[in-house]
Amino acid sequence: MADAMQISGQISGQISERSLLFLVPGTTGQFSCGGLFAELKAMKLAQQVAQAEVVTYRQREANTLFLPDLLREGMRRERIFVVSWGFDVPKLLRQLKGHHVIYHAHSAGYGFRIPPTVPIVTVSRNTMGYWGQYAPHSPIYYLPNQISDEFSNQHLARDIDVLVQSRKSSEYLLRSLIPALQKECNVKVLSGFVPDLGELFNRSRVYLYDSAEYWAQQRVSEGFGLPPMEAMASGCHVFSSVNHALSDYLDPGFNAHKIASYSTDYDVQCILEIIKSATPFELPGQFLTEYRSESIVQRWSVILQELNSFFNYAENNASDLPEMTEFRLNQLRLRSFLKKLKRKFS
Repeated sequence: MADAMQISGQISGQISERSLLFLVPGTTGQFSCGGLFAELKAMKLAQQVAQAEVVTYRQREANTLFLPDLLREGMRRERIFVVSWGFDVPKLLRQLKGHHVIYHAHSAGYGFRIPPTVPIVTVSRNTMGYWGQYAPHSPIYYLPNQISDEFSNQHLARDIDVLVQSRKSSEYLLRSLIPALQKECNVKVLSGFVPDLGELFNRSRVYLYDSAEYWAQQRVSEGFGLPPMEAMASGCHVFSSVNHALSDYLDPGFNAHKIASYSTDYDVQCILEIIKSATPFELPGQFLTEYRSESIVQRWSVILQELNSFFNYAENNASDLPEMTEFRLNQLRLRSFLKKLKRKFS
C-alpha cells in the first residue's frame, strides 16, 4: 500500500497549498475508458502546479492510494479530494463529508445535487451551464479536456476513406449509413474501446460520430466529445451529431458536418464529395490553443489559487445562501403565482 503521508506538503515550483487526490474506481480492466484517460491527463497537468495523485476506491491496486485507508486518517486540511465518476458522486460526497472536495464534472444530467461547499470544475461550457442552473451557489470553473500533441496532422497517407467507432454509435450509423458507404468506399469500423487513435485518425479522410442516441439512452449528456476534436486536430473531416458538449466546438458548415441530416442518401452524397476532394481538414488559426497542455496548466494555476482561498474561507464561515431545492423552487413558484393573482384582483 502506498504511504498516504507522502502526498502532503509543498514541493518546489508548485503553487497550491493543498494536494489533489483524484478519485477513480480503478485504473485497469473494466475501468479503462475515455473518461478515465481524460481524468488521468487532467491529473498529470495539475501536477505541474500542485502535488496530485490517483486514489482508487473500488479496487485496491499496487503502489496506489486506496480511499478507505485515507478516510481512517480523518480530516486533513492540506488535501482536496477530486470526485468525477458520474453515478458514484453522491455516495462519494457522503463518504467525504467534512473533507475538502471538488467535483470534476464531465457529463451532466445525473439528477443529483451538489452542495455549495463543493466547488465544480467542468470540462465543457455545456456542463458549466448545466451546473450554473442546478448549483448556482457553488464556485464553478471551466477546465477543458486536453487534446495532446499526438493529435495533429502528421501528413501520413490517408488509406482509410471513412473511420467510425461502433461504441456509442447510433443504430442509424451502424445499420444504414455504414452499409451504404461500404458499397462506395473503404470504411474501417472499430469495435470496442481504442486507447490510441492518433495514427488511425491520420490515416483517415472522414471520421463519423453520432452519439445523441447513446446519451439519450443513458439519460445523461455528452460531457466533452474527445474523438471528434482529436480527429479534427489530426486532419479528418468530421461528420457528427451536435448534442450537448459537442455544440461547444462543432460548427456545421464551418469546421464540421452534421450527420443524420434528412436522409441516408444525402449523408452518403456529402461524405463521398469530401472523400473525392482528397484534401485534409485544417483547423482555423488558434482553435486548439485552449485545449493544449500549456493553456490547461495556466487554468489549473488560477483555479487552484481560487479553490485554496475558498476552502480557507469556508473552514470558518458557513454559507447563508438558500439551496436550489425542489421545495424552495415550489415555494418561489407559489409566491410568484400569488403575486400575479393579487395584481389581477387588485
